[in-house]
Amino acid sequence: MEITYSLSEIDKIARQIIPLLSSKVVIFEGSMGMGKTTLIKSLVKALGINDVAASPTFGLVNHYENDDNTVYHFDFYRIEREEEAFDIGFEEYLYSGAWCFIEWAERVSSYLPERYTTLEFEWIDADRRKLKIINPSD
Repeated sequence: MEITYSLSEIDKIARQIIPLLSSKVVIFEGSMGMGKTTLIKSLVKALGINDVAASPTFGLVNHYENDDNTVYHFDFYRIEREEEAFDIGFEEYLYSGAWCFIEWAERVSSYLPERYTTLEFEWIDADRRKLKIINPSD
């Protein structure tokens, strides 16, 4: 499935995307500046979590939760070795049953579960993106 949206619609798009995700492990693919973290912030909000989400680039993982949902947001852009993900207990997070939103997942590919959903970002222009949702059964 593909969705085209403008950045001003991001909160609405996040609410639409959540029921379309067949896995709670979600990979965000796209180059720097595509809006991956921006969408994750809106997804956290759409899940009813009041914490303000931020990029975990330096800490590798941020944790958000409410009574109904737990979200782990990973950003592996700055890791130098795949084993750094193992050192923070990445595999335990993946199999916790919580939402796991992962940026730069290609840097930890050997640790990824067999089934996950991928969100591929495509640049249309400065304000618009195309988002392709790829579920494990697609």
